[in-house]
This record gives sequence, structure tokens and C-alpha cells, in this order.
Amino acid sequence: MNNKIIVGYDGSSYAHNTLSWALDEAARTGASVELVYADEWPILAPAASMVPSPALRPDSYVVDVIDGTLEHAVASAKKTQPLVSVTARTVRAYAATALVNLSRQARLVVVGARGHSAVVGLLGSVSSAVSAHAHCPVVVVRGEAAATAPVVAGVDGSASASPVLTFAAEQAAERKVPLHVIRTWQPVTGLWERTPMATNTVTDHEREPFDTLVTVVRDTFPDLSIQAEATVAHPAAALTLASTHAQLLVVGSRGHGAVSGLLLGSVSQHLLRHAECTIAVVHRDI
Repeated sequence: MNNKIIVGYDGSSYAHNTLSWALDEAARTGASVELVYADEWPILAPAASMVPSPALRPDSYVVDVIDGTLEHAVASAKKTQPLVSVTARTVRAYAATALVNLSRQARLVVVGARGHSAVVGLLGSVSSAVSAHAHCPVVVVRGEAAATAPVVAGVDGSASASPVLTFAAEQAAERKVPLHVIRTWQPVTGLWERTPMATNTVTDHEREPFDTLVTVVRDTFPDLSIQAEATVAHPAAALTLASTHAQLLVVGSRGHGAVSGLLLGSVSQHLLRHAECTIAVVHRDI
């Protein structure tokens, strides 16, 4: 695995928080950090030239603004974490496309909840696209949490459960905090709501695969404090609530929902928008 953390950086306040998260992660793991500024203007300029108006960006913009922004960010990062190797580059591409391509050679891709993309203000434009298509885990930095707060992993019965739980356990062990693992079963609704099937409890048989999965992680990380919770609840609601007391919430890119065929499942999309803490999206082939 390439030991590099790719950071989507555009100089916004969200980007500063993103870089800070990546630097802390690199300091813990010995990884290097590369800031990537996606200059989308060369792609958008041909369309803009069709509109009668003054030039929207001078030719010196890359040197005067982009390069200066990156140089300042690298210098600041080296003061904050002098032992971490930090580099930067500018790529002429849409932000999501650039970060997905670079994810092939990365340990992690770290992005902010919002930024200065051409689609500024649309949470999920870059974050969602990168989370869905990246070739490594993607971290979307949101909110602030105490360093002692636990790592929370949301798992289901899909093939992504094992890599999600392994990644979460590694993060918790590195941070020396507890791991809280949540497995939910959808509550019975509609016509079945008043039948014996609506018990709102999880049977021993139903939770057996989950218990087995947690046991494997307990054996692999014997010094890690692990709380395993199996409950009847909507996964998006349960994990959003859990995010209020977590420093990192780890989920899979897809699951067993009605939209399981999508590259980024409905639960993951909901959490990218509503979770109170930073989200890590792990793909099943990681």
C-alpha cells in the first residue's frame, strides 16, 4: 500500500480543517501528505468564452494565487508537523476526477465537507463522487470532536462489513480510544407492523454472524476496548445519533438497502450530509 495521504485542498476554511486532520493522521502513521489543488478553470474557460464579458481570470492567476496558496499551506503544515513530509501540486481537472485518479496510489484521500469548487455550496458534489469512486478509503472532515471520543463503525451483513470494521479498529488503536461497533436491523413497518414479526428485538441467530465478525477483531486487537451493539433501528438514524459522541464514523460505500446497486449507498450519502463528526467511507475491496 502506498503510504501517502492525498488532501483535496482549495484554500477554503474547510480545506484548512481537512489538512489539519490529514497532518495528525500522518504524524500517527508515518505517512506523507500531498496537497492537490484542482484547477477547473481551463476546463470551464471554453464555455465561459462564449459569453460576452470581460476575462474572468487573468493569466497570472495560477502563479499569483494558486501557487501562493499552496506554498503558504505547505509552510504552515511543516510548522505544525515538522516530521511529516508535505508536498503540493496543481492539476488541471475537475476536483472529483483528479482525486479519484490519484486515489489509486494513496493510503487515504481526505476532503472537506465543502469547498471552492465550481459547484461550491453543494455538499456531496466532490465529497460524494470521491467517496463513491475512489480506490482507497475516503475521509470527509466534518465538525470537531474530543480526542478521547470513540471511533464508531457502522456495519451490516454485506461484504463491506469486514474491511469497515478492520479500518475502524486500526483507527481506534492508533488513537488509543474505544471502538463502538453498531449493527442495525430495519424495523418492521407497514402491514407487518402489528404481527409477531414486529418484535423489535434481534435474535441470537440473527446476530451470530455479527458476533463472529466482532470476535475476530477482538482477537486481532486484544488491547482495544470494543463495544458491540446490535439493535433494531434505521441505520441512518442510529449512526447519525452515534456521530454526536464520536470523533470518527466509519461506514461502507454500499450496503443491503433498496439502493444497494448505487456506488454510494443511501445511508452513506445521508451521513455525509448529517453526521456530526468526520466520516470515513471504506470500499469492500480495500
